[in-house]
Amino acid sequence: MEGLEHSLAVVELFNKIFGKPVGALLGLAGIHVKDPGNCIPDYIVMSLFAAVFLAAFLGLAARKRSLVPGKLQNVLELIIEFVEGLMTDIIGPDGKKYVPMIGTVGLFILCSNLLGLIPGFMSPTSKLNAPIGCALTVFVYYHYQGMKAQGVLKYLKQFMGPIPLLAPLMVPIEIISHFSRPVSLSIRLFSNIFAEEVLILVIASVLPYFLPLPFMVLALITGSLQAFVFMLLACIYIAGAVAHEEEHK
Repeated sequence: MEGLEHSLAVVELFNKIFGKPVGALLGLAGIHVKDPGNCIPDYIVMSLFAAVFLAAFLGLAARKRSLVPGKLQNVLELIIEFVEGLMTDIIGPDGKKYVPMIGTVGLFILCSNLLGLIPGFMSPTSKLNAPIGCALTVFVYYHYQGMKAQGVLKYLKQFMGPIPLLAPLMVPIEIISHFSRPVSLSIRLFSNIFAEEVLILVIASVLPYFLPLPFMVLALITGSLQAFVFMLLACIYIAGAVAHEEEHK
């Protein structure tokens, strides 16, 4: 697949401006960089673009709030209502307090997935590192919320199962089950977005004008769907982490 990859002008420009300073900082941290002028990977540059775009969009949408909302405020309110509805349906009324975290991750993944449809850009989620980062963030977050809701000892106790005699069997199973979640989240997201980008790139190299358009529309749909699935699974994991306190009363 290496022959299908190509350097992006925006990534080269970003490295030209920030590559040497970043390489110098890495050197101070004891990390040797072979090419300091080209040390920032494309997926990091694209992730920064997605983050800056979201910060700008959300900042503009929230800056001028009014009783008669404008277009940006309408879009922002629809997004918030959708995420709140998803959280409350799965977790319950307390689900609203998890909206900032899950909403941020979901919007970042959505923006990252769709970024590759813009000529000259790529989806950072088409590289495994970005999905792994998102999946690990969710993994740490739902365990933290579970410990916060139940207390550390009570939360860890659930890994032993309902019967103490089964603890030697249940603990390894639970550990494997939980660690398989970030693997599943990251592989599912990466494989779908990577396959889309490769398909569009191959077709565009054969017939570069109209033929890729149906596949780009399909990528728009599947990219949005993958972001929704990621958020849905994250909600389910949080619900499972914080609901045990009620279940074991």
